[in-house]
Amino acid sequence: MNDTNVQDPPKLSRSITSRVYESMRADIITGTLKPGKKLKIDELVKTYEAGNSPVREALSLLTSDALVERLDQRGFRVIPVSTAEFDELLKTRVWLEERALTEAMKHGDTAWEEEIILLTYRLANTDRSLSADAFIANSAWEQHHKRFHQALIKACGSEILLKFCDQLYDQNTRYRHLAGPTAYPTRDVNDEHAALSEAVLKRREKDALELLRVHYQQTAHFLREHF
Repeated sequence: MNDTNVQDPPKLSRSITSRVYESMRADIITGTLKPGKKLKIDELVKTYEAGNSPVREALSLLTSDALVERLDQRGFRVIPVSTAEFDELLKTRVWLEERALTEAMKHGDTAWEEEIILLTYRLANTDRSLSADAFIANSAWEQHHKRFHQALIKACGSEILLKFCDQLYDQNTRYRHLAGPTAYPTRDVNDEHAALSEAVLKRREKDALELLRVHYQQTAHFLREHF
């Protein structure tokens, strides 16, 4: 009898590696695994309830994401952070997303426009904080925020460029988490997103690029104060 519920070992191994990779990646981005932390295989095996091979494969994948670095003859560690590295990250992110956004505005179709409109609406109608009394990050807002920024450049026509932009977004989010709960009392982030969305949809390239640049630089200003 053919038992369709049984996974063959290679598929099972890939599934475990994927689970460990996603869990470890989230822990690095949120700061659960601290910058510079030595990643010992035996500890990771216990923490993520997986064997040596899936853990090592996940670590190799995370090195490609520039979230983990391999130490010569000494294993792995979480990539350290610094203000200099953050400034370089911001500069590179702006360069790449400006190029991607320019191409997206040239090639975006109706479906692309509708996705931006939908995500702009969802983001504006989701509270960034779970509490009105103290800033508590809302994971739903975080998800909508990433999808919104991904949607803006989605039609750029380059999967490689999109992958780099995605990696830089996650690295920037890591800095936001490390800076701690950060509200922006002097900013209306919804207005910034709405203005950026409108400029992109109306193909006002110069305005859109300037709004994107200022949006990221304002966030960077707050993070430098708290980092």
